[in-house]
Amino acid sequence: MTSKDPFVKINNVTKSFKGLVALDNVSFCVEKAEILGVIGPNGAGKTTLFNLISGFSTPDTGSILFEGKNLTSLKPHQISKLGIARTFQIVKPMKNLNVLENVMMGPLAHSCSLKEAETKAQNILELLGIPDKSLFLSENLSLPEKKRLEVARALATCPKVLLLDEVMAGLRPNEVDRMVSILKEINKQTGLTILLIEHAMRAVMACCHRIVVLNYGKKIAEDTPKEIAKHPEVIRSYLGQDPC
Repeated sequence: MTSKDPFVKINNVTKSFKGLVALDNVSFCVEKAEILGVIGPNGAGKTTLFNLISGFSTPDTGSILFEGKNLTSLKPHQISKLGIARTFQIVKPMKNLNVLENVMMGPLAHSCSLKEAETKAQNILELLGIPDKSLFLSENLSLPEKKRLEVARALATCPKVLLLDEVMAGLRPNEVDRMVSILKEINKQTGLTILLIEHAMRAVMACCHRIVVLNYGKKIAEDTPKEIAKHPEVIRSYLGQDPC
C-alpha cells in the first residue's frame, strides 16, 4: 500500500442471488481513521456489502482491496487476521460462556496470555459500559447489552477496520448517544476505521464523517452528513418524501 492508496477500496462490486441483484456495480473508498456510514432502506444491499468485505460471501464481479491487498478470494478468518472485524444484526455470543470469557476469545486468538486477555477484555467492557456484567452468562443479557457485547467481542480482536451492522438497533435514545460517544472516542484515540450500517439517523449524522447511500443495490449518493440530509434522491428513496 502506498500513501496514495485508499485504506479500503470497493471497486465495481456486483452480487446477485438467484437472479436478484443485491449490489449493482458499487464503488467507493474508505480512508484510514474515517467513520463511514452506509445507509439505505431495507433490502438496499447493506449487509450483503459487509458480507463481501468480511469474506462471508464473494462478489460476482469487482474487487475489494484493504491496504492494497485483494480480499476477494480470502476466507473470513484470513480477513480477520488482516485486521477487519465485524458485528452481526443477529447477535451471536457464545451462550455457554460468561461476558468476560466471550470478550477474552479475541485476545487469546492473537496469542495473548490468559492474564493479558483478561485485562484487555475487562478494559473493553469498561469502555462499553458493561463491566458489572462480566460474570453474567451472555444469554442472560438484555438486547442492548448483547449489542454492546457484540461490539466488545469485535474490538477485542484489535482490528484496523470495524464493520458495525446495526449495533444501535433496539437501544434507547440515551443509549444511542452513549454508543455514538464511545465510537467517536475510540476513533479519536486509536484511529480505528469504522464502517457503520445504521437506521438510527441521529447516530449516523452525529458519528460519521461521510455517508454512502444504497438503494436497490445501487449507490445513489456519497457525501458528508450535511449534504446527504438535503440530497433530493436520498430524501425520495430513504426518507420517503419528495424534496420541497
